[in-house]
Amino acid sequence: MRLFIAILFEENILDALTDFQDDLRDQGVTGNYTKRENMHITLAFIGDHGNPDEVLDAMEQADFRPANISLEGVGSYGDLFWVGLAENPRLAGYVRRLRRKLSDLGIPFDRKKFSPHITLIRKYYYRGGDRIPVLDPPQGSMTATRVSLMRSERGKNGMIYTEIGSVGE
Repeated sequence: MRLFIAILFEENILDALTDFQDDLRDQGVTGNYTKRENMHITLAFIGDHGNPDEVLDAMEQADFRPANISLEGVGSYGDLFWVGLAENPRLAGYVRRLRRKLSDLGIPFDRKKFSPHITLIRKYYYRGGDRIPVLDPPQGSMTATRVSLMRSERGKNGMIYTEIGSVGE
């Protein structure tokens, strides 16, 4: 079972992100747009792991505390277009504790540096060049009160993410 740990969004953030996607489409940006229901911030990608209860234990032991998160800026990695988050020491601290607990419990995870972002488009193409002109980046903030353990499966129409557990309120 493919697993990852994430923060899911409140409706106001999802509205801002999907409105921004609509603006990008209107500008002629094409690609594989992330579905609203799949938007999240990945805290740790675990991949194939057969025991979700072990992962939930690590999530609980890492002591998540509510964190205010705010959208800030846009960018790209290769052909992936994203929206970033404002610097957040509380969230970064939780991610460090979480990854330490995963490691202590022998749960494998992707050890790439934590770079909080929301993927909006994969394999994007803009006829105007490599750089997409962004007039109004999305704005929004929320208090993350829980962290979710997610299962990732490939469906007929793309990826399907299902919450299988959470910690926090």
